[in-house]
Amino acid sequence: MPYRPKKMERQVVGGILRRFRNWLPRHGAGPPQDNLGEVVKEPERAQEHCLPNFAGGQHFFEYLLVVSLKKKPSGDDYEPTITYQFPKRENLLRGQQEEEERLLGAIPLFCFPDGNEWAPLTEYPRETFSFVLTNVDGSRKIGYCRRLLILDEVEKRHQISMAVIYPFMQGLREAAFPAPGKTVTLKSFIPDSGTEFISLTRPLDSHLEHVDFSSLLRCLSFEQILQIFASAVLERRIIFLAEGLSTLSQCIHAAAALLYPFSWAHTYIPVVPESLLATVCCPTPFMVGVQMRFRQEVMESPMEEVLLVNLCEGTFLMSVGDEKDILPPKLQEDILESLGQGIKGSQTSEQINEHVSGPFVQFFVKTVGHYASYIKREANGQGHFQERGFYKALTSKANRRFVKKFVKTQLFSLFIQEAEKSKNPPAGYFQQKILEYEEQKKQKKPKEKTLK
Repeated sequence: MPYRPKKMERQVVGGILRRFRNWLPRHGAGPPQDNLGEVVKEPERAQEHCLPNFAGGQHFFEYLLVVSLKKKPSGDDYEPTITYQFPKRENLLRGQQEEEERLLGAIPLFCFPDGNEWAPLTEYPRETFSFVLTNVDGSRKIGYCRRLLILDEVEKRHQISMAVIYPFMQGLREAAFPAPGKTVTLKSFIPDSGTEFISLTRPLDSHLEHVDFSSLLRCLSFEQILQIFASAVLERRIIFLAEGLSTLSQCIHAAAALLYPFSWAHTYIPVVPESLLATVCCPTPFMVGVQMRFRQEVMESPMEEVLLVNLCEGTFLMSVGDEKDILPPKLQEDILESLGQGIKGSQTSEQINEHVSGPFVQFFVKTVGHYASYIKREANGQGHFQERGFYKALTSKANRRFVKKFVKTQLFSLFIQEAEKSKNPPAGYFQQKILEYEEQKKQKKPKEKTLK
């Protein structure tokens, strides 16, 4: 018989996942599907801190969990509880079990962040969202959830028998982890359906993985998105308010993705659980999402220099006031002009993502794209960043003023530390755009001389 949760026993699948995201699965020779790909997605540019490798090598995921709301012994309330997990506890070593206790104890809270106000099961639509657990050392673990219904590929097996889930997840976990652009094919047997082949392809480029700008575009204007970007660049405190968990999750991931090639290294909680709302009072930088029903509690909290974004109404409820003046005026115009060129209805989500993120990547190319030329290297290859020469190389005074502030941020410091360690610039998307920009400038100079 198909498994049917009892009334008020809402369910979530939560996974503690790895760094590779946005897989494109294909079932047999049929059309592309997006179900299993969701099992291994995680937010853009999240820092990785993995649990011990229980079977050695890299895995597609670390845990698959089913979290259900169970009635407390008192009978007056419900609490989220892990009712299924893979791999099983008995398969872990002693030290790994201790790590598991600490980690898994926090996950149910993030799967049900909306407090204790539960309505009947039929009132809730299916929704997907992500959460981030930050360790004391700043590293992060990423969870991906589908509420109410279990992730489709697992649910299909769950309805047949719990025993069918294990070989499927074990096969996925033991599969060879593909290189960028490569594909791995999984073989899975389902009773009464036969053998099924599922192919997962790892993207060549990762800078826009698990990013969907459509929610951000629906909620806010280009000018507002630009102000959020400016606030994030200076590592300020940003709070997003929305009704749905999916909207919060998608918008905060999109906002963080605009910082590419830099990574947000401060507090980052796509959906703040009710019990952790005091986070909005922290004096340090943060980027968090809060459900709209906690709006009044947030508004009454003691906060300084916060950008409070109402995604439901497309407004800023609080701001510092200088968000329009942080970025150089000419570069702001360039970004808005590029964004305003229009997004056609027939464009794919990938094309929309590229259209939105492209102008912000170009912003960093124009302001800090010359960084590699100002890393002086010793004989052993260790680099030392020449900060003064770096920002003095900018001819625009407005650009120079901005960069002088930006080089003091942790965003830039972490990026430049990695560059100092590497003997060669990374052959990634950002470097590609830098080379294209430099080539355009070379081609432009001869034309200017001819005109003179």
